[in-house]
Amino acid sequence: MECAAKGRGTHCVDPPTRRCGRCGVVAYCSVDHQLSHWSDHKEECARFEQQMRSAEVLHDFPFTFSSEAMVQVHEKLETRCSFFMRQGLHQVGMWRYECHCGASVAASDCPRMINDWNLPSMLCPCHEPATRISMRLSNWKDYYAWRCLPLYSPVALLLHWTFTLYHALQLAAVRNSTNDTSNKLYIHYLGPDKELLQLAVFGELRALLPGIQVHIDLVGPAVPQFRDGERIDLCSYAHCMEVDCPCKSSSENASFGVPNDRNSAVTLRLSKGFYHERYREIVKDSFPHLVVASNAGIAAYSSWLPTIELIKEMNVPAIFSDYCEEAANLAARCISSVTGHPLGIPIQLNPFRQPMMVQDSSLFLPCYSNCFIFGM
Repeated sequence: MECAAKGRGTHCVDPPTRRCGRCGVVAYCSVDHQLSHWSDHKEECARFEQQMRSAEVLHDFPFTFSSEAMVQVHEKLETRCSFFMRQGLHQVGMWRYECHCGASVAASDCPRMINDWNLPSMLCPCHEPATRISMRLSNWKDYYAWRCLPLYSPVALLLHWTFTLYHALQLAAVRNSTNDTSNKLYIHYLGPDKELLQLAVFGELRALLPGIQVHIDLVGPAVPQFRDGERIDLCSYAHCMEVDCPCKSSSENASFGVPNDRNSAVTLRLSKGFYHERYREIVKDSFPHLVVASNAGIAAYSSWLPTIELIKEMNVPAIFSDYCEEAANLAARCISSVTGHPLGIPIQLNPFRQPMMVQDSSLFLPCYSNCFIFGM
């Protein structure tokens, strides 16, 4: 956390421990810096205050580990590393990218896709569900009940990527518009980053969208050059840690991540670069039913402006998410400035946000990965 008035003429004199008494969101190193910043902060202060009032709703999760993963992490009584150490998941498989000591690992450092939950079978969705999905899942509790998972299973900490995409499909009502004769669904997924190290979690779409052939183009500058154009067929679920579990059968092992002649339930294709630069090449094979961008940060990157202009011309639903409500509000302004219209899908809380608070946010606003969702 930095002083909100850093760089405004005078040097910071102390750590930024003095918070705004009204909103409690921004911090300052001194009274002088707080006073000098008021002209900038007064417009946002009431907005921040309102957002802080909804913090309890953001913290509402059904999991038994919620206090550790949220309150204690936020108050720095707990770190992500210590949380995963107690779970036996620190620096293990896909989980290694969820704490600071693994965050610096780039997708280029992981040439082989990891497809293990590193959990017992009773704690992870490593095989077909016991019953075919028959209703729209509205929250994590619905999913855990359907998949017969105990509420102390941590899999939601990784599955938030998959379920944000699933929720985006519901919001945009895309599935009803797919061609019933082909049963194919094309999604363009923009700006993947950490997801590139956790791609196996998208295999759960096999259970969520039965009978649908899902093709996802993941496009962004974080895709390593040597993986540009790579195709991955997810023909099985990520595996549990039990040697004798059916998920370890030779037929499933042979099909995971290896292109073959069979129709895959979920196919991923990686493309390096900005979407507006790669679009014409990608769309030759797959014009999208939906465009999705998780934790987009639209207001923070000018490269989004030509992409939003392109999506406007495409006239397809586009769903975005971000870490906090303020980031979503700023993104909405950027989108409206380009399109000339308000959001088609208003800013709302994502019921499938990651149930662990983000550490070291630039503001004291509660932040979660894929926390708020909205669309054009």
